[in-house]
Amino acid sequence: MRVFIVDDSDLLRQRLGAMLSQMQGIEVVGEARDALEATKLILNLKPDVVILDIRMPAGSGIDVLENIKRVRPAPKVIMLTNYPYPQYRKKAEDAGAEFFFDKATEFDKVAEAVEGLRNADCGLRTTD
Repeated sequence: MRVFIVDDSDLLRQRLGAMLSQMQGIEVVGEARDALEATKLILNLKPDVVILDIRMPAGSGIDVLENIKRVRPAPKVIMLTNYPYPQYRKKAEDAGAEFFFDKATEFDKVAEAVEGLRNADCGLRTTD
């Protein structure tokens, strides 16, 4: 399963990449630190799963989410944020995010979600 990571924190991207690279069958195919770069690379690389922050330079994660969910097949999206407010959760869910986690208290749930998506028969692309 191909995963793409979007966060403006270099440290968080490294931490997620290290965690995911230890998981069998998971390949981190790219990363971005801002919304414009993220949208461009995601549309080009066509990952199966995107881990996406809400607040970042050059736009928001919600903007990225809306743009990438327009393509078919759309990647599964895990929102991972320091802003776990109900209004952001609702916007993310309305835009098509499959998961919404708080970085401070639910970081470990990302690995569980990725593992669940990997194990699920949900039509994820494995090759392009």
